[in-house]
Amino acid sequence: MARIVVAMSGGVDSSVAAALLKEQGHEVIGIMLRLWSEPGVIEAEDDGVERVVQNKCCSLESVDDARRVARMLDIPFYLVNVEQEFKERIVDSFYEDYVAGRTPNPCLNCNRHIRFTVLLNRALALNADYLATGHYVRVDDHPVTGKRRLRRAVDPEKDQSYVLHVLNQQQLAHACFPLGGYTKPEVRAMAAERGMTVAAKAESQEICFVAQNDYRGFIDRYAAARQEEAQLATVGAPAATSRGAGLISIPKPGPIIDQQGNTLGRHRGLAYYTIGQRKGLGITSRDPLHVLKIDSTSNALVVGPASALEQTEFIVGKMHYLSGETPTQPFEALVRVRYKAPEQPALVTPLDGGERVRVTLLHPQRAITPGQAAVFYGGEDGDEVLCGGIIAE
Repeated sequence: MARIVVAMSGGVDSSVAAALLKEQGHEVIGIMLRLWSEPGVIEAEDDGVERVVQNKCCSLESVDDARRVARMLDIPFYLVNVEQEFKERIVDSFYEDYVAGRTPNPCLNCNRHIRFTVLLNRALALNADYLATGHYVRVDDHPVTGKRRLRRAVDPEKDQSYVLHVLNQQQLAHACFPLGGYTKPEVRAMAAERGMTVAAKAESQEICFVAQNDYRGFIDRYAAARQEEAQLATVGAPAATSRGAGLISIPKPGPIIDQQGNTLGRHRGLAYYTIGQRKGLGITSRDPLHVLKIDSTSNALVVGPASALEQTEFIVGKMHYLSGETPTQPFEALVRVRYKAPEQPALVTPLDGGERVRVTLLHPQRAITPGQAAVFYGGEDGDEVLCGGIIAE
């Protein structure tokens, strides 16, 4: 039997994952990460009571739920503070991407840098063989090459392979996903059978550190907080400030233009808009206008008709190949351009030694968005994650 660290969140998925591993006879250790949340932000809950916002992945309620499950399973439980790493790696990157006109998915960076780097290193320091999470995904060894491969979950509605395409062979070698072969209703039923109070606990689809899923409000507050930090840093530390000040970007107003370059209005900052957006542009037109492009070079918002959102070709950068082998020739694959988007057949052509690829779609797709991941699937059964990267243009 193996020693396995389980990343516990206080939710039903990680709780059942821990229970299944314990019942299989493994030595299980529960670890929960304390992540960064906005200081002093107040929001009204469903019961009308105002409370200080907490990160949804590690609220006090979630910590209590995780501890309760650990006691029930009779396993050790530890709470590890990674607030600083999370803020620097995930939150700062999220903010800078939006200010630069991109639409990021912070879960990608969190899985790469926090769960499967910081937490995995903690697990290995405890002489654990594996780090287990409650993600719905499967991992196994390729029958011919022997390399670890990441595969879609059995439940297509819950499959989370998209946000785990960032893992490498070393991380996959120590990754364990007990729920990949189950559906969500089956997992809830297993929790109920074991008397877990989290069996019916609702799950959040929101970004864990953004209050009320209001990313525009978050951008405003975070920009103000970073300006204040920069001003405080100037006191007694001019050299450090000169270095840090360059890292602070603030959304700036600029022109809204049509495809011909005519100015139609003003935007309040690129961070507040996304590709495909129609409402909130502040301009009038006979026909509905959508955001077609966010041009950070000229700080301009390009708008036009919905038909102009259709694309058959785009570029993906920062490519990561799970096998560790970079292709040199074009290959066919299924590509997913957003977390819940249906996969589409495409021809993938490596560029710049494979660091970037050109994707040519068989069928046009709408609102392909820079900053989002493009994840490619293939293999013998078509369910293997081959590679992925960030949509550049």
